Amino acid sequence: MPRVLLSRWAVVSAALASVVVPVCATGQPGRGQAERRYVPPAVFVAPAAVAPALAPAVARTVVARTVIAPTVGLLSNTTAVHGVPGSVARGARYVEGSNVLRLASGRWMYLPAARTAPAVVPPGHPPARQQIAQSRAWLASGRVPGRSPEHRAAAERALLSLRALLRPNGAVAAGWSPGWQYSWPRDSSFVSAAFAHTGHDAEAYRILRYSAATQRKDGTWEARTKLDGSGPPDGRRWQLDANGWVPWATWQWYRTAPPATRHARLLTLYPMIRKAADHAAASLRKDGLPPASPDYWELMTNTTNIGTAAPLLAGLNASADLAREANRPDDAARWARAAQRLSSGISAKFFPLAYQRTVDGRHGRDSAVAFMAPPFNAAPADLSGALDSTYGALLLPNGGLTPGNDPAAPWGGYAWTPSTAFFALAWAAMGRPEKAGPVLDWVFSKRNPLGELPEKTDKEGRPASVAPLGWTGSIAVLALVALDGTALPTPPLRP
Repeated sequence: MPRVLLSRWAVVSAALASVVVPVCATGQPGRGQAERRYVPPAVFVAPAAVAPALAPAVARTVVARTVIAPTVGLLSNTTAVHGVPGSVARGARYVEGSNVLRLASGRWMYLPAARTAPAVVPPGHPPARQQIAQSRAWLASGRVPGRSPEHRAAAERALLSLRALLRPNGAVAAGWSPGWQYSWPRDSSFVSAAFAHTGHDAEAYRILRYSAATQRKDGTWEARTKLDGSGPPDGRRWQLDANGWVPWATWQWYRTAPPATRHARLLTLYPMIRKAADHAAASLRKDGLPPASPDYWELMTNTTNIGTAAPLLAGLNASADLAREANRPDDAARWARAAQRLSSGISAKFFPLAYQRTVDGRHGRDSAVAFMAPPFNAAPADLSGALDSTYGALLLPNGGLTPGNDPAAPWGGYAWTPSTAFFALAWAAMGRPEKAGPVLDWVFSKRNPLGELPEKTDKEGRPASVAPLGWTGSIAVLALVALDGTALPTPPLRP
């Protein structure tokens, strides 16, 4: 295993996945009691045996060998969030169209307005009913994609979870368990695009404003930030792919935003775009490729990886098109030239390897090949074969995909729902519903009993680690939009 700091995927989830589900200490309500405070579950002992290579990173998350059980659902009042542990969720279901939980006893659990601790109340409790009505009105104000009742139910739950993970300041928590309660520019960009394409303009734009506020002076972003925007929680290395994802998300928002206001709001975001695109363009080497950088694996590579190069291409094309919209022709021309150089470099170095992980060909296949497809990039003529062969190479016996087959990577036999959903989105956006549909159905089949999408599944195909994961939810929503017949736009590569 590489001696680097692993991401939430490789480290924190490995610890949490092995923790025994807690027993809830709520007790039974007294007769006539209208509301009671929820007593959170205890803290649990992590496994005694931790792989030596993981120990330093696990120590950053597991204090005194203890760890909170991962969430399986969310309660939310839009300003605060409470993670639901597995013990509380047994036999429970959300009230349709809401984040109010109907417990196995029949009582309701919800997060009252202006509160951070949940309450358990009788069914029909007026404030809880008001919250349900507000959630349903929010859903109705936009679009819930999906051609079947099953797909619409999955999309509804994903959208409500994304709304819960979105903080008032525009930060998006990746999940609501320790190690995930931070905002990654990458995850946030996908969530912004999902909101944009389902008619939730205000939420999409709020996320972009947060990205602008947390951009570093040199135009880059930290790997992740605390949810209050105060900065990174640790010394994790920054990742260049954010310079592609954020402009791409801004372009997706702009294409869907109300015409009457989008231009003025674009000008507010434009300084962020200029700094991001200029840094991306300046990073390109003589061969047209960016330097090595940690990508969505959050593992450093010795040579350029496709998980950085492909998002940067999408971001430069998006930035050039946004510059045209903002009447900045010099910027547009400069970034278009950089995009052409990068496109040529990808064709020269990655195409002969069927878009493997790195240009040295030493790190195997990578699910990031899907980033070369719409709605990120106009698919090269040779991409279909690379998608098919990579999907086959990464397919696990449980039906999902591992992020990559690099022997040094720490994925084990777990399938990761984001990596699997990448292919559903790529094939849906390429007009291949016969390939996208079964993959997306597999992802949805792994929702937990509350309907939440987990980060991964174990070797037997059971949901594992934290749920919901905002990234998976946003990818799935975008795929459903495409499968509905709405063509997802792709930033154009222009001379």
